[in-house]
Amino acid sequence: MKLYPVILSGGSGSRLWPLSREHYPKPLLPLTSDRTLLQETALRLEGLPDLGDAIYVCNEEHRFLVAEQVTQLGKTPAAIILEPEGRNTAPALTLAALYLESRAPDSMMIVMPADHVITDRPEFVKAVGRGISPAGEGSLVTFGVVPDAPETGYGYIKRDGAIKGSEAFQVARFIEKPDVATAEQYIKEGDYYWNSGIFLMRTSRWLEEIAAHRPEILECCRSCVDGGAEDSDFFRVSREIFMSCPSDSIDYAVMEKTRQAVVVPFAAGWSDVGAWSSLWNVCPRDEAGNVVQGDVIASDTHNALLFAQHRCLAAVGIDDVVVVETADAVLVASKDRAQDVKDIVSKLKESDRHEFKAHRRVYRPWGSFEGVDAGSRFQVKRLTVKPGAQLSLQMHHHRAEHWVVVKGTARVTCGDNVFELHENESTYIPIGEKHRLENPGNIELEVIEIQSGSYLGEDDIVRFEDVYDRVQEN
Repeated sequence: MKLYPVILSGGSGSRLWPLSREHYPKPLLPLTSDRTLLQETALRLEGLPDLGDAIYVCNEEHRFLVAEQVTQLGKTPAAIILEPEGRNTAPALTLAALYLESRAPDSMMIVMPADHVITDRPEFVKAVGRGISPAGEGSLVTFGVVPDAPETGYGYIKRDGAIKGSEAFQVARFIEKPDVATAEQYIKEGDYYWNSGIFLMRTSRWLEEIAAHRPEILECCRSCVDGGAEDSDFFRVSREIFMSCPSDSIDYAVMEKTRQAVVVPFAAGWSDVGAWSSLWNVCPRDEAGNVVQGDVIASDTHNALLFAQHRCLAAVGIDDVVVVETADAVLVASKDRAQDVKDIVSKLKESDRHEFKAHRRVYRPWGSFEGVDAGSRFQVKRLTVKPGAQLSLQMHHHRAEHWVVVKGTARVTCGDNVFELHENESTYIPIGEKHRLENPGNIELEVIEIQSGSYLGEDDIVRFEDVYDRVQEN
């Protein structure tokens, strides 16, 4: 029976602001290595026999970023299923199961969040192997992390009797996040595990269980898949139907209700990286106990997490702190208050500030753009266009643009004219004129764009043609 990874990439990771943003969330960030958390998840099961290509479920806003990160690994996804809006993990898994049922009905799924860290990959692969037999016999397997501390930020799983002939246990019950005293008691008793949110089951068994316990979710998701369509590298479900789907987690919808729940214990350096303090726990530290990334100089500073992205970060005489510097925001927090970063994000969102949504550099399927300067009726951006890529044929109602090529060669469409620009050459795009920018070369194209006009928002774009199928998003 073939095993298909189902990688759920729907979380926003607000507690990891300012690195994690709504439009560039935690799974897409390289936090513990040169690879992103999503890429590490995609590589996590290498070595298992009968492993199929992964199915990814993500928000449609992140589709090109997910696709590019998978391509960078040299992998081909079985599918990238797009959710119009997050509805928690139960609908996401149900969409993947229905998609898989129509293409590989006699299959098994290993369900993994895209934003977790597992430092001991071989041990995790062994744990998955221990779950194959009970899952093949019809159990819904979850993986319980052997706790090494009375953690209050995780849910727990209490085990029951051992399953004969395996290293798995029946699940006695699932438990919400406990207080410190209760967590300490769990550790002492030894029958409790952290709930990892990782699951293993036959595809058909999940569909049977969701039908028994949340039939309205199954009905809605089935209609979404039946009304969905392939779109380039993606599978789009019916937006109108999915927006009416109930929101629920895998645990609440099924695992806490089924009589077939089984837990396989494992100890493989797992963390859900739910806050900066969690990242400090799983990352290598220097002799002073500091986790350092970027251009950082620390003096008489201990047990701190210090991240710098764009400039020199200096820390003197401070302990147990988190300092994270990005191009447009700096976070300074006590490490024991790291969970409260979400309150800052809430305030930014209430104030409709851009810092909660996106970084100064914004990624697009053709490359990226980065804000350089802005003022009344003008803004300056640096566009980077990948070799062979092109922007849509578009126009703006409220702004004109000046383009200056600083690296590479640009092919420009402006009205009925098509021409090339080389380094140190420029052109002007009037308000209301159809235009397109392309990179016909073999190196990245860099263009300085000066916008001027009465309104400069990103929503002032009317697309006429687009190789990335974004015309429908007008």
